[in-house]
Amino acid sequence: MTSRTTDILLTATAPAVWGSTYIVTTELLPANYPLTVALLRALPAGLLLLLAIVRQLPERAWWGRILLLGALNFSVLWAMLFLAAYRLPGGVAATITSVQPLFVVFLASVFLGSPVRALSVVAAVVGIGGVALLVLTPNAALDALGIAAAIAAAVSMAFGTVLSRRWQPPVSALTFTAWQLTAGGLLLLPVALLLEPPLPALTLHNWIGFGWLGLVGAALTYIVWFRGVARLEPSTVAPLAFLSPVTAVILGWALLGQALSTWQVLGILVVIASIWLSQHAQRGAQAPKVRTAPAGAR
Repeated sequence: MTSRTTDILLTATAPAVWGSTYIVTTELLPANYPLTVALLRALPAGLLLLLAIVRQLPERAWWGRILLLGALNFSVLWAMLFLAAYRLPGGVAATITSVQPLFVVFLASVFLGSPVRALSVVAAVVGIGGVALLVLTPNAALDALGIAAAIAAAVSMAFGTVLSRRWQPPVSALTFTAWQLTAGGLLLLPVALLLEPPLPALTLHNWIGFGWLGLVGAALTYIVWFRGVARLEPSTVAPLAFLSPVTAVILGWALLGQALSTWQVLGILVVIASIWLSQHAQRGAQAPKVRTAPAGAR
C-alpha cells in the first residue's frame, strides 16, 4: 500500500466518523440547542488539547489566520449546519451541503494555483447525485433560510479546507487542531450565551453524547483531517466528505431500524464511485510537499 493511499484511507475515517453526529445528536443530546451543542463540541476539546498536550500558543502573526480558520472550520460551519438541519429535512440539507467538494475544486485553483480538472468536476457532480439518491425524499420541503444556511455551511467548509492547506504553520496537525478548535469554540461562546437558554441538567446519555462529539467527533477526527489536508490536494480530500451521509444512513439502518431502500443502496454505490473517480482525477498530479513540525513541537 502506497503512502498516498494510506493518507487517503486514514483521512477518510474522519468524515466517516462525522456521519455519527446525527444519530448521537438526536438520540443522546438535549433537543433544540444547536449553538450550545456546537460550542460544547469545540471548546472543551480544544482546551483539553491545548492545555493538557500542546501547551503552545500560536505566534502573534498567526492569530488572525487561526481565528479565521477556527470560524470557517468550526464556528460558522457547525452553526450553519445545525440551522439548516432545523429548517430543512435532513435530505435536503445534506444534498445542498454536499456541493462543498465542487466549491473546493475552484477555490483551490484561485488560492493554491491547482488546475481545474474536468474529471474532478464530474466526480463532484456525481457525488452530489449520489447523496441526493441516498437521503432526498420526494416530499422534501424547502425553506429559504434553511437553504441559505446549507449553502453557507458548504462555502465555509470549502474555504476552510483550502485555506487550511494554504496556511500551514510549522507545527503538528495536533497543535493546528487544538488552536482551531479553541478559536472556533471561543467565537461560538458569546453567540450561544446570547441566543440560547441554559442547558437543562445533563443526564448520563447527554454526557456520553458530548464526550463522543468532542473527543472523537472533533478532537481526534480533525487531527486526522488536517493531517490529510496538509499532505493531499484539496480536490483529493474534499470528496471524502461524501462518506458522512453514507455513514449516517447506515447507522440509522443498523441501530435505529430505519429502512434502507434500493435507491439508497444505489446512492451509496454512486457516492463510492464518485470518490474513486475524484482520486483517479488526482492520480499523477505532483504530490504536495509535506510540512513537518520542528523538533519539540507537539
